[in-house]
Amino acid sequence: MGIIKVENIRVFAYHGCLKEESKIGSDYRVDLRVKADLQPSAKSDNLNDTVNYVFLNRIIKEEMDKPSHLLETVCRRILNRIFNEAPLVTKAWVSVSKLNPPIGGDVQRVTVKMSETRKN
Repeated sequence: MGIIKVENIRVFAYHGCLKEESKIGSDYRVDLRVKADLQPSAKSDNLNDTVNYVFLNRIIKEEMDKPSHLLETVCRRILNRIFNEAPLVTKAWVSVSKLNPPIGGDVQRVTVKMSETRKN
């Protein structure tokens, strides 16, 4: 087994419960880790034998582009796509952080983290 990380993906998106958030948007950071058997690709040196991190990055960008009220919903969508479209992934962890959230204080970010394990 092995771990592939795609870290500090920076995106601008329109998530939040406030009307202003859906109009002006915010900066976000997404971090992703996936667990998979990396031995076949380590031996073959073939992209088709691994989990393509360009593909993972694309899933994140596409799901972040769909406005939601809650970061929990965004995390769930990202995990669903990974498990539906990347059969080699056995476990995944995702965190979505809203940078400088409008919550009435000097807060650097709020983060929601979720994980899932493939059920056989």
